[in-house]
Amino acid sequence: MVIKDALRNRILWRKYVTHETISDYMEGISFLRSHGFRIYGVVTDGMRGLAQMLSPYPVQMCQFHQVLIVRRYLTQDPELDASRDLLNLVCGITKMDSGSFTAAFEDWYARYRDVLNERVQDRRIKKKTPPYMRPRLRSAYLSVRRNMKWLWTFEKYPGTGLPRTNNALEGVFADLKTKVRVHSGISRENRKRLLDEYIARHY
Repeated sequence: MVIKDALRNRILWRKYVTHETISDYMEGISFLRSHGFRIYGVVTDGMRGLAQMLSPYPVQMCQFHQVLIVRRYLTQDPELDASRDLLNLVCGITKMDSGSFTAAFEDWYARYRDVLNERVQDRRIKKKTPPYMRPRLRSAYLSVRRNMKWLWTFEKYPGTGLPRTNNALEGVFADLKTKVRVHSGISRENRKRLLDEYIARHY
């Protein structure tokens, strides 16, 4: 796990974990505060519940990760018109502002509301409320709807340098993964030492 200063391109905190947790992120925030850093905002990848825990700070949901979430639900090449149009809309999010995206999103919903809310009609289903016909489309839609208030935080704080994505951090991870692959035969401890030294020199 890494916390990076987006303005100075410096890694401020890191921790080796098997799985990321909210408590790990809060540990990183506590580290920054205890060392006198002023936090102007945080870009997250959409971990459920993290934005609420970071509510004292401006929280930006990484728009690129929102694209990945929707793509995971709808696949790269969906057949349904509603799915294809939603995917195309979300894939263009980084080139839009909040007003144009929100308007287009609401237009999509108005056009495909019935498709989105259609339920399975099968007498063999004994549930009082039948399941939705297209649950993955609903999940993709609800993900965007749920994250909407965090997708455009950067517009409200233009003077802070808060980015709309964490792509710069993803570039750091790609760089570090390349170093690890080159030295794939070394032990875990030596791998950590290698990464620590590389980060100290370059980030």
